[in-house]
Amino acid sequence: MKKNRAIAILLCIFVVLAGVTYIDIAGTDADGSGSASDINLGLDLAGGVSITYQVVGEEEPSATDMADTIAKLQKRVEGYSTEAIVYQEGSDRINIEIPGVSDANTILQDLGRPGALYFISQTDPDGNINYSQQSVQNADGTYGIGYVLHKPIEQLLEDGSILVQGTDVGSASAGTIQTNMGSEFVVSLTMTEEGTAKFTQATQNAFDKNESLAIYYDGNIISAPSVNAVITDGSAQISPMESYERAESLASTIRIGGLRLELEELHSKVVGAQLGVEAIDTSLKAGAIGLAIVMVFMIVVYLLPGVASAIGLLAYVALVILLLNGFDMTLTLSGVAGIILSIGMAVDANVIIFARIREELAAGKTVRNAVKIGFDKALSAIIDGNITTLIAAGVLLWLGPGTVKGFAQTLALGIVLSMFTALVVTRYLLYAFYALGLKSEKLYGMGKEHKVLNILSRKAVFFGISVAVIAAGFIVMGVNKAGGGDALNYSLEFKGGTATTVTFQEAMTLEKANADVVPFIEEITGSAVQIQTVQDSNEVIFKTTSLNIDQRTKLNQMFVDKFGVAENMITSETISSTISDEMKSDTIIAVVVAIVFMLIYIRIRFSDIRFGVSSIVALLHDVLVVLAFYAAARVSVSNTFVACMLTIVGYSINATIVIFDRIRENMRSMTHKDDLREIVDKSITQTMSRSIFTSLTTFIMVAVLYILGVTSIRDFALPLMVGIICGAYSSICLAGSLWYLLRIKFVPKKKEK
Repeated sequence: MKKNRAIAILLCIFVVLAGVTYIDIAGTDADGSGSASDINLGLDLAGGVSITYQVVGEEEPSATDMADTIAKLQKRVEGYSTEAIVYQEGSDRINIEIPGVSDANTILQDLGRPGALYFISQTDPDGNINYSQQSVQNADGTYGIGYVLHKPIEQLLEDGSILVQGTDVGSASAGTIQTNMGSEFVVSLTMTEEGTAKFTQATQNAFDKNESLAIYYDGNIISAPSVNAVITDGSAQISPMESYERAESLASTIRIGGLRLELEELHSKVVGAQLGVEAIDTSLKAGAIGLAIVMVFMIVVYLLPGVASAIGLLAYVALVILLLNGFDMTLTLSGVAGIILSIGMAVDANVIIFARIREELAAGKTVRNAVKIGFDKALSAIIDGNITTLIAAGVLLWLGPGTVKGFAQTLALGIVLSMFTALVVTRYLLYAFYALGLKSEKLYGMGKEHKVLNILSRKAVFFGISVAVIAAGFIVMGVNKAGGGDALNYSLEFKGGTATTVTFQEAMTLEKANADVVPFIEEITGSAVQIQTVQDSNEVIFKTTSLNIDQRTKLNQMFVDKFGVAENMITSETISSTISDEMKSDTIIAVVVAIVFMLIYIRIRFSDIRFGVSSIVALLHDVLVVLAFYAAARVSVSNTFVACMLTIVGYSINATIVIFDRIRENMRSMTHKDDLREIVDKSITQTMSRSIFTSLTTFIMVAVLYILGVTSIRDFALPLMVGIICGAYSSICLAGSLWYLLRIKFVPKKKEK
């Protein structure tokens, strides 16, 4: 690279970095659009809209109908945000919380009245017209052609004009089909088993009379397609639609109208953040301090390459902030976990590269060749480690529930950016530095030949320690269960609890409620407390584990005595868990599928299924050890539990792949079968600095978050620190040994090496 080109590259990198950083701070306009302050924040960080629905009717709904309705509503509201949650309140109420939005009226108008959807015949059995096209006034005051219903719904139900209802629809989705005229947008409907027979009769009647079949929802006829054939298999299409957006809107409305129960709005409100401004400020401060420490560490350890990596990390952070806005992602505490993990992986890629450069310098290569060969040799480990984690993120994004999708989005974004900054930004910075005359080997460091560690000779000790820790965890969980409690310290997200709404005499901030009110509540209830303030009111919602009558009485009296709250301004409702059984099963399925895909990828890349099996066993070990820590330390198992476990899995698999990549490389020079043991120990030793340094830098990021964070963030950071240590231990002490045992137990064919 010539000097002029090097100067141009450096200027380009610094100008782009400065420009992106400016946008991150100030935005693209006077309103700060595109800046860090403009990022969509989840309900835990920024608050959002809370809507409470009441089941219509006098009879108490069944648990099955409530669960089915909640599950379908959850899928529906995830269209507003992947972090939206739906849960039961009392016996006949459903509460929806949607983060990052503040216009409850718009959402209510979009949702309409869940459950009130009917398919109406154009004429009744006596030939009387049920609806017709007329000129109608639109919401914006203009007039157009629409459908007007001539009878009340109750009358239509009685005279047999309604044979099919929303509950008879199994699914509704938007799509496109190919016709002789080209592509058409359609809505595809699939009826339930019971609905299929009803739909056959309804389409038979309409087809015989050459009539349409109207779809009625929340007081309006939203579509009246013609019936061109008798449909007997329960599958139908509404076409043509004028656009995909219109098709998706109609399909979405049909889905929401297909709920088991009919609901009406009880009240809606804009609620404050669950963690508050303090949590955001401390998290940002912790992130900045942690990043600064990591940058200094990289410069001290790796000298000039460390400077390049520090600039690359700044570029990484700036690009993450820019693209969080660009892709309109919602950032939650789970998302922060994904970013932390990807920062660790960004450092990891640099550590792998710099270690390789030092090895080449020690082997007598020139600085120029050492840098080139170092990047080339590090490429496979970086790609394999990142792709396995990216596969996991992709599957979680595809199959996981909303809260897991938020984590997967930020993790996937971070992985792609970390690879870009390490393989492109850092590479060109080093080439530019060299072209500008920084060519001394002293600036790059010289690798040292370390004594090969005898890891395999101690495998029995390592296996024994792991088995003992995992067994101890199960014993602790058993003791907790036998003592009348839960095996783990489940939070209200998993168990449900009590929501106490208090109207104080004056408005109370989240920080003031945490400082002045929460200690009294914790003393009475003995549980952690979640708080939500209500915008433009003096209301504050305190969520705790389930309270008995005595605890509720004491709590109410405390509000009266300590804060002068009128007793009629205190209401309590039992709420269900926000993490439903379906969300749990979706998460488990997503994780299992992700593991299968990772196994397939490792099998293809390494041509040895033993590498994949060893990796997964090491992952399982890490999860079980962290689970043991949750049980022993009684750390609250909340909605961040899943994100914590997934972070550990992603981190650990990456570390293991780096070691396996080195084993694969060293095996190419193996001459005798007896060399296999030495190859494994040598490979672990060669990658030891990478394993320690990457673990240390990631640990630093999380440790600062733990030291400065609020309680709920500490509950997330503490087990994550344990997981980082455990991940490094399993990669160094277990994964290679597991592979070695599988290799000598199941001897490969001669062509496999």
